Amino acid sequence: MTQISRKMYRLDLKRTILWRVALLRRCARSLWHQILACWIGKSVRYRQLLHSGPLIPTSRRSPPTTIDPATVSHQFPASSGEMSSSSGGSDHDQDTSDLVTLKISLLGDHHIGKTSFLAKYVGKEKNQEELKVKGINQMDKTLCVKGARISYTIWEVGCDAFCQDADLKTSIPAACKDSVAMLFMFDLTSRCTLNSVINWHQQARTYNQSAIHVMVGSKFDEFVQLPLDLQWTIASQARAYAKAINATLFFSSASYNINVNKIFKFVTAKLFDLPWTLERNLTIGEPIIDF
Repeated sequence: MTQISRKMYRLDLKRTILWRVALLRRCARSLWHQILACWIGKSVRYRQLLHSGPLIPTSRRSPPTTIDPATVSHQFPASSGEMSSSSGGSDHDQDTSDLVTLKISLLGDHHIGKTSFLAKYVGKEKNQEELKVKGINQMDKTLCVKGARISYTIWEVGCDAFCQDADLKTSIPAACKDSVAMLFMFDLTSRCTLNSVINWHQQARTYNQSAIHVMVGSKFDEFVQLPLDLQWTIASQARAYAKAINATLFFSSASYNINVNKIFKFVTAKLFDLPWTLERNLTIGEPIIDF
């Protein structure tokens, strides 16, 4: 009789525990759905991007590259005299005696939008002149900071992080050495390219340990079409990786010019200690900025 009572007690205890666990799961699921419902409203305008088309249509032929002086003056107030104007295009007709050249590296797997990202920032089409080093593409942009003309020479490494190609072994050192900033890019719609960021960082750190680290998630316009729970999962992983490599995280879109210029403004402000504040945005469904 005693054994039967014990078995009944254990059975009742097990049922009570299972019932409480199931209740907690339902409460957590209900809370999660409420959170997602709040985020849906904020992400609607980004989900409508594809219906309205790109903000700046890409044309086959683009005019000569120029940088509007008023743009930089607006983005970095020149009242202190630190930022006044910018210039671009060909520098062959200008005096280069006061030109300071700084190098920025862009690393990431194939087909994640690196070239489109740079073309959007520089203002040129994709078919840029390439360096004579295989696997590297170079683009330049000139602006004026603190009364000095600064030329950003951006080196894009085009290969996969786990590729054993001999060109990768030469292109990574060439791109990373002496860089003031290193941008690690991944495709927000491709988890494998996000996983590659750690490997890119490990290789880059071998040749440069002092550069500013920035982690860039591309194709936000496609990412925002994913289910919100998947967006949350990818965003959480990206934030964890950015924290692990001590990088500032930006979600961006070259097609809609989302956070493209802001990334380079952040680098410029960091390099020259300019009074420019970067605002954190952790809202799922919006282009995340985390630091």
